[in-house]
Amino acid sequence: MRAPRRLAIALLLAAAGPAGPAAAQPPAPKPAAAAAADPCVERAVERIQRRYESVRDLSADFEQTTRSVALGAAGATASSRGSVVFAKPGKMRWAYQAPEESLVVSDGTWLWIYDPAHREVQKLPVGEGFLSGAAIQFLLGAGQIRRDFEVSAETCSDAKVELVLVPRRDASYEKLRVRSDPATGELLETTVVDLLGNVTQIAFHGMRTNLGPSDDLFRFRAPAGVRVIDIEPAKRSAP
Repeated sequence: MRAPRRLAIALLLAAAGPAGPAAAQPPAPKPAAAAAADPCVERAVERIQRRYESVRDLSADFEQTTRSVALGAAGATASSRGSVVFAKPGKMRWAYQAPEESLVVSDGTWLWIYDPAHREVQKLPVGEGFLSGAAIQFLLGAGQIRRDFEVSAETCSDAKVELVLVPRRDASYEKLRVRSDPATGELLETTVVDLLGNVTQIAFHGMRTNLGPSDDLFRFRAPAGVRVIDIEPAKRSAP
């Protein structure tokens, strides 16, 4: 699997919480961290939450930089760019344009990972909670930041907001960092740090909301001659 597609999959897995019933019912929140008393943090969280509760869909251009332990030397990086569209419930389309084209699409039921150069697409079912984990829920207004995360600030002022979000329940990532517009709560950049130390940073540009994209945008039809590989989820052993 080549780098852009591998990184796209890593991003999706990191963005989603653990699959299965446990993901659907988060435990009761832990006591709020001391940083929660910071008025600036409270305002920032409220603005982000309010912003994305009003969003039905969003589109943006993105630049992605990944520092991956799988790429060899410590600190090795890979960069890519493209466009992304999210829509409720659980739909998304990541169109990678450079350094090479690839496509990751989900209609909330199926996930397709298309490699045009190899004329191959992987198709797999979206398990419960896979695309609705806390890390992307709040992007579409379906999550509660205070319920789902311990929140602290790296920087919080009228000029700059950078928050650290640590999931309150088990997840496939260690933490998130988000940079938002202090006035509007719009997300400008997100960083996922996974459990292996890989860091995926995405900067959004030209974000647009509530454009009403067609459902067809989130479906994939394999072009003639493209090999479709059906990937079945791993089955759990009987107790």
